[in-house]
Amino acid sequence: MSTEGKYAELIAEELNIDTQYAANTLKLLAEGATIPFISRYRKEVTGSLDEEQVGYIQERSEKLKELDKRRSSIISSIHEQGKLSEELKNKLEDATTLVELEDLYLPYKPKRKTRASVAKENGLEPLARILMAQRELNIISRAKEFLNENVVSAEDALQGARDIIAEWVNENRRARTLLRNLFEKEAFIEAKVAKNKEEEGEKYKNYFEHRELLRKCPSHRYLAIRRGEEEGFLKVSLAPEPEKALEILENLFIKGDFDISRQVFMAVSDGYKRLLAPSLETEFKAIYKEKSDEEAIRVFAENLKQLLLASPLGQRNVLAIDPGFRTGCKVVCLDAQGNLKHNETIYPHPPQKESKNASKKISSLVSAYKIEAIAIGNGTAGRETEQFIRNMKFSRDMSVFIVSENGASVYSASPVAREEFPEYD
Repeated sequence: MSTEGKYAELIAEELNIDTQYAANTLKLLAEGATIPFISRYRKEVTGSLDEEQVGYIQERSEKLKELDKRRSSIISSIHEQGKLSEELKNKLEDATTLVELEDLYLPYKPKRKTRASVAKENGLEPLARILMAQRELNIISRAKEFLNENVVSAEDALQGARDIIAEWVNENRRARTLLRNLFEKEAFIEAKVAKNKEEEGEKYKNYFEHRELLRKCPSHRYLAIRRGEEEGFLKVSLAPEPEKALEILENLFIKGDFDISRQVFMAVSDGYKRLLAPSLETEFKAIYKEKSDEEAIRVFAENLKQLLLASPLGQRNVLAIDPGFRTGCKVVCLDAQGNLKHNETIYPHPPQKESKNASKKISSLVSAYKIEAIAIGNGTAGRETEQFIRNMKFSRDMSVFIVSENGASVYSASPVAREEFPEYD
């Protein structure tokens, strides 16, 4: 199956639609068609998918392309190392998220020189495996078997083995998944003033001693704390209670209460504090930064919307017309606050040419809704509709405006429009 076919099949399953409709939509997007165009004018080949579904298909296919690009790079890297087994390859090919892919790659990711890599070079990996098995009673005696010119004592050997185990703990997929769940539910964000920065960082004074659950931290506060950190005024940490994290890892790796088990616990504890916790902290800082940015943009957009929607005429009742020939002119009545009060269609132009009925209807609406101004779109039949309105006689002075339709089609096929007027076409 082609890559596009795989994408179509996966997306169709997620949206619960026919695979062919997903495939046709992907093809149209690849050819440069826009979301409003596809949702309005290609219903016959997409199964009448709405703009929200078409938008999802576009966004999901882009993410799948990025995922496949990273997957290819990872498979190539592991293959070059000569460590790509058939089982590992299948797991990599079955991974459906970037997090899952990166967790699989972590043990094979080229590393700079680490304490674990040095210990492995010194021949201590077999000792680490003996420790992890937790069956040896005299561990000191066993550790002495691994002494050499670089490992001069049993404690040196055990330290090196613990360093290797710490790295294994960090790379363990099950451990990372369980701790991700803990971070998501119980991580605290904690901020403290940086040393000798009390005066310079005065504007961040509210966060000099701050601690709260990350999931309850509002976006504006999270972004403020991050700014303080980036500017060097705050020291910020993000983690759950360490005891809870270590309890999870203890249940996962510790098999008893012997001397050898205590060696493993020391390694597990070191692996969490030195490797796993910082890694997940960085991951969750990025996740919450993205979420907070999205929320900040949403709030800014809402404020801007209110500004842009402020009526240039002030508070007046308006009748608005979307002109057209064959499909008629769509007419809406809005009150002084911009609320939709009425909508229908008139046909003053050819081919119907029902100008008399259209005039009566406009006059009736102007009277019923106390209309003070009429707005007419500048699209097809705009000038003809303006002439039709200006030829009418009204009982009061009526302002008539031609308004730009730029962006109207894009808006009408957007999630925002569906949210604002879900019951209207």
